[in-house]
Amino acid sequence: MWCKNQQRSENMDLRSDALQILKETSRTFYIPISILPPGLQEAVASAYLCMRAIDEIEDHPTLDNPTKAKLLRGISLTLQAGVDGFPVDAFAAGFSGYENTLEEVTMRIREWSLLAPETIAPRIWDATAAMSDRMAYWAENNWKIHTESDLDRYTFGVAGAVGLLLSDLWAWYDGTQTNRTLAIGFGRGLQAVNILRNHVEDLGRGVSFFPDGWDANNMQEYALRNLALADAYTQALPDGPALNFCQIPLTLAHGTIDAIANGKEKLSRSDVMALLEQIITFNLKAG
Repeated sequence: MWCKNQQRSENMDLRSDALQILKETSRTFYIPISILPPGLQEAVASAYLCMRAIDEIEDHPTLDNPTKAKLLRGISLTLQAGVDGFPVDAFAAGFSGYENTLEEVTMRIREWSLLAPETIAPRIWDATAAMSDRMAYWAENNWKIHTESDLDRYTFGVAGAVGLLLSDLWAWYDGTQTNRTLAIGFGRGLQAVNILRNHVEDLGRGVSFFPDGWDANNMQEYALRNLALADAYTQALPDGPALNFCQIPLTLAHGTIDAIANGKEKLSRSDVMALLEQIITFNLKAG
């Protein structure tokens, strides 16, 4: 009994810790994850933080590309070795020498991988391992995107596949069924908005996700085309946690596109709060 109580207490501490790290790393996803019901909340938080952990390596300002690829492939191989969890030192060898370089969210990937309920955790390990391998490929190729097909490959690899994972999490939690093609569009649309928003910053580190000959207008059209799929994905969801979750990042993505079109770099904090207020008010009326 004592062991069970201790485990429950440790799980609550990890969940609380995860939400705090989430709050510090993403204003877009903290709110929708924080309102999810128990069980689903841990699963989605686990997925987000595992992917944030590898994302921080992909975007790291001081690591060179071969090192990024090595670290990402090491994480992938470790995740593929998971059985009923991971030994305490499972990721230690791969991180050796980089403990003071990597972000906290990256160093704690083992904890995030164990946050999800055990009946769905292996699906999250699989998705993170696959994404980590794809990120390693792009790091080795310095994110060179020449064609729209290259862009589609990249946005699928780091975001469209997340849409597929979310669809699996909704089905696991309460049987909610979704259109998988639209799920990919949901992820791609959000990623395309990020690419638009971060374009100048990315150029500063010598990376452009714009295909050859594209300008901001072309990327905006690409984003809007995928956001239309994201809208269809979200509109088809029944009332419930999946819909409540998806509405928030999608609304913020549309708001960001509008802000950029009006000459702003991104949404201000007050803009974000106003959009969230609109969603809450709409849901209260609908309910």
